[in-house]
Amino acid sequence: MTSLVLGLVALSFVAQPAVAPDKAARIDAAISAKMIELGVPGITAAIAAGGEVRWTNAYGLADVENNVPMKTSSVLRLGSIAKPITAVAVMQQVEAGKIALDGDIRTYVPSFTEKQWPVKVRHLLSHQGGVRHYAGEELQITRHYKSVGEGLAIFERDALLFEPGSKYSYTTYGFNLLGAAVEAATGKAFLDYVRERIAGPAGAVTLEADDQAKIILGRSRGYRLTENKVLYNCGLADTSYKIPGGGMISRAEDLVKFGIAMMGTRLLRRDTVEQMFQPQAFNDGKMSDYGLGWRVDAFAGHRRIWHSGGQQGITTNLVLFPNDGVAIAVMANLEGTKIAEFTDAVAKIVFEK
Repeated sequence: MTSLVLGLVALSFVAQPAVAPDKAARIDAAISAKMIELGVPGITAAIAAGGEVRWTNAYGLADVENNVPMKTSSVLRLGSIAKPITAVAVMQQVEAGKIALDGDIRTYVPSFTEKQWPVKVRHLLSHQGGVRHYAGEELQITRHYKSVGEGLAIFERDALLFEPGSKYSYTTYGFNLLGAAVEAATGKAFLDYVRERIAGPAGAVTLEADDQAKIILGRSRGYRLTENKVLYNCGLADTSYKIPGGGMISRAEDLVKFGIAMMGTRLLRRDTVEQMFQPQAFNDGKMSDYGLGWRVDAFAGHRRIWHSGGQQGITTNLVLFPNDGVAIAVMANLEGTKIAEFTDAVAKIVFEK
């Protein structure tokens, strides 16, 4: 595997070399070295600063079997980066007065059967709603679901794991509920809404559903490593049952364009954005490290807002530094890899004086 990757990392396609040449060269070297270390077949990455995409690059192969290079135009599954996109859709409707942040989710999605406690929209946005995550073989679902609502049948009758607001428990299905709430509030199919109100204003032209039947130009293949570090094709999955929580696709450049729009005012008011970037409290007053659709922490003294994604064939990360106006996206066509090591390495170089 090591010799394969050594050959792959030499393949790179620079689309917008607007980062200082010395830093760009160091970023290339850092990403290439990390690919070899972790056995990643292909990487595509982008950096935005000052409201513009400043740099994009791609490394290795998008399709190992057919020797197809990864390109800056390559698109990969986002995994859970769909969650902050869905969170923006919800908060747009909160701003419009059509969704109440502290309202019961059943007001908008009555098919979600009544539970022992009410589940607030805020609870779902912060993973405090007690809605379960995957069970059994659900992560490997290959059936195609025709709508967001159809996918709710997988979990909507199940009991809550705990009283909402009392704990943190990561859940993709909670974001499926939020996507259904957006549909109820707007009268539009979720993907149509995302296209019109998020992807369009952000200029994220490749952001769409990860539709396995559709011909999507530039779609990368996905891979996994065995325990013995042997590269295999990833397992099959149809993500149509969880589009709001993990069923979208994009190129890296469009992820940082979403990040630019997120840090500006094209998608939401500044006060709403700041509300999303604040850690949410539990019922006992203790704070979590998750805001409304985003993880919240710091890196090397810089405030950091981020979300990663992982599913069959990919690992992704979108990192925002709102005080600095910087967004970094790294997408790997290998599942289960240490994607934060890539974004941390890039961020370190970006912020060096």
